[in-house]
Amino acid sequence: MSIQLVVFSLGHEEYALPITQVQEIIRFTEPRAVASEAPWIRGVISLRGKIVPVCDLAARLGLTTERAEKAKIVIVETAAGTAGVIVDEVEEVLTVEDAQLDSVPGAGAEFIEAIAKIDDRLVILLNPDGIFAGSSASSLSSREGIRSRPKSGGGGTGG
Repeated sequence: MSIQLVVFSLGHEEYALPITQVQEIIRFTEPRAVASEAPWIRGVISLRGKIVPVCDLAARLGLTTERAEKAKIVIVETAAGTAGVIVDEVEEVLTVEDAQLDSVPGAGAEFIEAIAKIDDRLVILLNPDGIFAGSSASSLSSREGIRSRPKSGGGGTGG
């Protein structure tokens, strides 16, 4: 059996996400900051009226990289809802066979699914559900659109 992967770079490393969970790829726009207990949640963006939390994937993976000029936000579907991940550059879509995927012994990270061996390259296959596990992203993405506060009916003190 084979799987299609969206391959992208972060710093000098290559990572991938299953294409079945990638909704779209958009150019990078600075997310609107929101309070989050997870320092790697950069904020939210509005995508066609839907509020989408955005993860700084490099920070989530413990990498220190500069934001690339060609940075993109990959919109993914996770168990918690729609979310975005910031990547340096989207490189290609690849089809890999099961035989090319190896589990990662001792990685212990919930967001690393496997390592794909593609010729002389090693591409880390990420699990989108694991990336956002245990974060406030699920509560952010569950809100549809921006809700405004109801205006008071002008009822002052009544005096």
